[in-house]
Amino acid sequence: MVTPVNAMEDFTRDIRYHVQRDDEHSIILTARLKDHFHDIRMEVLADFASLAITAARVNFVRHPSLDCPNVAVRMERLVGFTIGKGLNRMLQEIFGGGEGCGNLKVMLLGLLPLAMNVKAAAGFTDERAMLASIKERLTGSCAGYVRKPE
Repeated sequence: MVTPVNAMEDFTRDIRYHVQRDDEHSIILTARLKDHFHDIRMEVLADFASLAITAARVNFVRHPSLDCPNVAVRMERLVGFTIGKGLNRMLQEIFGGGEGCGNLKVMLLGLLPLAMNVKAAAGFTDERAMLASIKERLTGSCAGYVRKPE
């Protein structure tokens, strides 16, 4: 077994997502990215009916550079965006480039689409019926829900 020379030669990163209905009107989406250098926690609130983002914040608990938390103000740019088509492009515009943060972009790319699943699954107690509803509503959105040629 080779002994690592530095922390990047034997590196683990965990990203956790949690999605919860707060009430009839809101979805709470939280994410945490944790590794040797980072502990980043974010929360996004979305309107259940429209999937419009109503609030977004991030907390850099641990970060490798004193400048990392400066990107937190960009989370405000998410407010008003409706989760769905154009998500990748919008996240690239806000969090791409030298003034952005790839970690926040990755976290949000995994987190925000879960709001669509929450909405598509609403009202179901039977898992099979819920999955059928999700498939129907999300057809054409990814490889898992391919639109069949007519």
